[in-house]
Amino acid sequence: MNPERLRELAETIWRAGVAAVDGRRCVAAALAQDRPPQPDRILAVGKAAPAMAEAALAHYGSPIPCLIVTKYGHWDGSPAGPNVEVIEAGHPVPDENSLAGGRALLEAIAGMDENSRLLLLVSGGASALAEHLREELTLNELRAENARMLAAGLDIHAINARRKQISRIKGGGLLSAFRGHASVLAISDVRGEDIGVIGSGIGGRPDGMAVSRYSSRIVASNAVARKAAAHKARELGLAEQANEETLYDDVLACAKTIGARLRTMPSGFALFGGEPTVTLPEHPGEGGRNQALALALAKEIRGLANICILAAGTDGSDGPTDAAGGFADGATWGDGAAEALAKADSGRFLRERGYRFAPGPTGTNVMDLVVAVRV
Repeated sequence: MNPERLRELAETIWRAGVAAVDGRRCVAAALAQDRPPQPDRILAVGKAAPAMAEAALAHYGSPIPCLIVTKYGHWDGSPAGPNVEVIEAGHPVPDENSLAGGRALLEAIAGMDENSRLLLLVSGGASALAEHLREELTLNELRAENARMLAAGLDIHAINARRKQISRIKGGGLLSAFRGHASVLAISDVRGEDIGVIGSGIGGRPDGMAVSRYSSRIVASNAVARKAAAHKARELGLAEQANEETLYDDVLACAKTIGARLRTMPSGFALFGGEPTVTLPEHPGEGGRNQALALALAKEIRGLANICILAAGTDGSDGPTDAAGGFADGATWGDGAAEALAKADSGRFLRERGYRFAPGPTGTNVMDLVVAVRV
């Protein structure tokens, strides 16, 4: 099978997984099933915030006041209207608009009384996109701390634990002053699907809030995406060889483990989900963890025929780039690849050789998804 057809298969499978966890689709399904009372206000924060809010507004069909805090470029103009306010902010490194988003969320809640109902929609990216700092910290200090944690290769749980310490709205802080009824719907981008970890716990129930006034539900996860991707792959006539959520190590370690399995894998497909870590050099080049993982996997399968891998973030972005990840096959690894990988410049290497994958914002965020196809 030619390389272009293998790429098409891998991308079709990846997109099927992502479509199953689209913010519009999963929020619409949850609201249709649970039928919660109409809220007085909707707050949506994260990379999937616009899609989630659009579904909620369509479900109720009323001009409910709605505040959306999301990443630059992730709002395409919908939803819109006099009742909808949108704040776009920095990610993965927070900026002034991240502080504006945090203030706006707090102000919206402050204006609600004890009889009011709030629908809070949370997705990955909320940690950087909305923040309200403790008084002793500045934005520059927050940015420096954020950059340090990202460069050190810490996993999301360690990063979020630190974010909770320096924030007034994480770890249940956002809802701490709210006395009404809060319903939280979340798309999980963390291992274990814990509402107290997603977005550093921005949708978590604070101590002192009555259980009867709070409900939360995970509406989409990496497991859901992998299930849908596997279903599509089987429809395409491929046999399942692996379907696991095991990407929880350094990208180079993940590549060695997965690569060893793919070299001996029979014809079929393999899926791997999770969120690997990467340790950056002092002056990193272009790329993110998925582009690094794709290039590292290319090293492991170099020279093999009839195999293609797609490693990509389900949100459509990868680190501080507009790509989601990259493809790899037996011919990807070549001159300059080792240096690019060492310098965290995998994105440039893949882009210049036509292996970069940039689908744009997807309306969801359930960590990363690796699709491998062998025929």
